[in-house]
Amino acid sequence: MSLDAPRTEPRPERPTADEARLRLEHARATRMTQLRALDESGQADDQLMAAQQAAIERVLKEIDEAFARVEEGTYGACRGCGKPVPGERLEILPYTRYCVACQRRTAGAG
Repeated sequence: MSLDAPRTEPRPERPTADEARLRLEHARATRMTQLRALDESGQADDQLMAAQQAAIERVLKEIDEAFARVEEGTYGACRGCGKPVPGERLEILPYTRYCVACQRRTAGAG
């Protein structure tokens, strides 16, 4: 091993409950900031703004559901296949319910 190579510790597949809560709290705060910005824009009657608001509210609901999964101990398990959702996916979308393969199947079914 080269002395110049960075040392990285392998990361656990699933985040701890505390890590999950922190990520979810950050995601919630970000979405709440987005909602406030939309409200303050004064264009709530605009169809595009209304669609954006609805999308943000859907994500907030998904975040609340993810908090419930943390409390249940099922956070990080795919709702489709039951396998662990990769940690990288949970970092990007901490409220996701599905692994990529199951998300594609779910999106294709709808």
